[in-house]
Amino acid sequence: MSDNHYLHAGPYDFAPTAEVGEDSARNEVDLLVEAIRHHDRQYYVLDAPSISDGGYDRLFARLRELERAFPELRRDDSPTGRVAGGLLESLPEVQHLAPMLSLDSSGDNDRVLEFDDRARRALGLDELIYVAEPKFDGISIEIVFEDGVYARAATRGDGYAGEQVTEQVRTIKSLPLSLTPTVTATLPAVLAVRGEILMPLEGFHAMNRGRVERDEEPFANPRNATAGAIRQLDAAAAASRPLDVFFYEVLAVEGAPLPATHWETMEWLRDLGLKVERQVERCAGIEEAIAYHDSLEAQRDDLPYEIDGVVIKVDDRQQQLELGFRSRNPRWAFAHKFAPREEVTRIEDIALQVGRTGIIAPVALLAPVEVGGVTISRASLHNYDQVRAKDIRPGDSVRVHRAGDVIPYVVERVDDRPESARPAPFEMPTTCPVCGSNVERDGAYFVCTGGILCGAQVNGAIEHWASRSALDIEGLGGKTVRQLTEAGLVTDSVADLYRLTKEQLLPLDLFGDLKADKLVEAIAASRETSLARLVYAFGIRHVGEHVAVVLANEFGDMRTLMAADEERLIAVHEVGPRVAHNVREFFGQERNRVVVEQLLELGMNPQVERSETPAIFAGDKFVVTGSLERFSRKSIGELLADLGARVTSSVSSKTDYVVVGENPGSKATKAEGLGVPVLTEDEFIALLAERGHTLEN
Repeated sequence: MSDNHYLHAGPYDFAPTAEVGEDSARNEVDLLVEAIRHHDRQYYVLDAPSISDGGYDRLFARLRELERAFPELRRDDSPTGRVAGGLLESLPEVQHLAPMLSLDSSGDNDRVLEFDDRARRALGLDELIYVAEPKFDGISIEIVFEDGVYARAATRGDGYAGEQVTEQVRTIKSLPLSLTPTVTATLPAVLAVRGEILMPLEGFHAMNRGRVERDEEPFANPRNATAGAIRQLDAAAAASRPLDVFFYEVLAVEGAPLPATHWETMEWLRDLGLKVERQVERCAGIEEAIAYHDSLEAQRDDLPYEIDGVVIKVDDRQQQLELGFRSRNPRWAFAHKFAPREEVTRIEDIALQVGRTGIIAPVALLAPVEVGGVTISRASLHNYDQVRAKDIRPGDSVRVHRAGDVIPYVVERVDDRPESARPAPFEMPTTCPVCGSNVERDGAYFVCTGGILCGAQVNGAIEHWASRSALDIEGLGGKTVRQLTEAGLVTDSVADLYRLTKEQLLPLDLFGDLKADKLVEAIAASRETSLARLVYAFGIRHVGEHVAVVLANEFGDMRTLMAADEERLIAVHEVGPRVAHNVREFFGQERNRVVVEQLLELGMNPQVERSETPAIFAGDKFVVTGSLERFSRKSIGELLADLGARVTSSVSSKTDYVVVGENPGSKATKAEGLGVPVLTEDEFIALLAERGHTLEN
């Protein structure tokens, strides 16, 4: 390979593609494939890159350019094949060339000693040589090479057959697409190797940080993220995740002799260009293997990937054959598991999650820890004040609990390093991490002022816009909204909804003729709505359904409300300074006023709904608790609103009535303690009649 000038760092002199003949192109393609394979091995397997990223990119771009100009020259092992495309209809089943068995396992040292005792007695030896290696917490995979070229990959499945994931695995950059013959490594005709696909923690946390900041659910742990990537029907989706692969067992081989020991076999695989973990030890006896386990467990939190134990294997291959197999696992290997992590874990990073209403919440991204049988990799830090009060910083060890066995939260920091070694205290941003808009403090919270122009808020804002209490647009749920925004049909304004056509919807996966027609019709119908619903639909902070009704009744039309200053807003009964500020802030932004004008121009026709029912409970506050027979929670709320009352969720001295059904809970007790009238359902109906309102049968 010494005459291949692409093996060096450059500079490279490429002839214009139009001037290259087919023979010259074929030679250059071969040189480029060889060079890129070499540089991949230096970077991903040996961790010793010999070329800059820019130089590598130029080689890759040149190969792609030649393959486009001469498609017949594209090789099966071309590295451009990693940039996979094409959607599979399913994952076909494939038989393994040899069984992929599970391992007997335990975290108990006595069980490990029993394994050693059985193996020594069966072989008639006083001591055995073992190889101890990390037990990766990833996805087990069979990978087959034919004549040195990557041929296929399959998941473990039931151990005898698995799902074929050839194209997904092809995207992993540390996987060589062709093996490298050397003086010490004969190239086999067929080689089936067992490996573990995993996601390094650095890539996992970076990916989860991005998901949190986009208001997407993060993955619970690297293993789940890896499994989801490998089982994607679209290989391009797998390519987007930071995966790695290590090899640790030969399943089958044809056309080349295997070394006599497992230790030498690992070196042989490394010589062929396969990535093999280097933190492996050859142990003289089981006590050394147990000591390796204990040492690696102590380093567990400092490793770049997740492991959950150590695999101990008899080194001599002939001894392995003599020991043989049980029905499901070999007698010559044992998995010495680590103790489960306690509730103390490490904060890898603090991400910022922007919610639908613009609240920016700090979220702790954790080294995965099992708490109450559930693996936790993130926990809300609630707000800035709590983060500063607990003095939590990235890299700190913290104690994690699950509130009500459901919601994980950080209880406290566990001091385990000097103050001088800790990073600077956490600070909230002055601009939104998603859209760059200014961030304002609102009490304990920090809020992005970008509104629906913020990418993190737009999906939630549209879902809120379409919700039942707002514009009530049937068929515009979360999946549909995401598809509309991802397709660029709805960008930064709900006004885009009212420009949608059936023809734009039909190419999308979720839509056929009927659904497209129904959604366009439902959106059109929402133009005829009440002013209160429209005000609520904008999602202005602290403006709920009741306040929206109050504002609609007071101002009568949208433009008048938009023009109201804070003093005018505060003068409205039940509108306090905080609500007034938020309403003024929302309509004071030019882009929000533009959206309102666009909606009105597109036919939005909000009307004030004046109830003909006398407001017999004007200004009264009700709490409803327990299960009622005649009313649903929604229907009694609507009735009370029509009658001028306001329904709240908690009982206070300002509550006027509490209506109780079956199993009312503590609210009834609290009301009695405060002297607030408590009404049964029948007593409530009697009060309605007394005030002159009769219910229809």
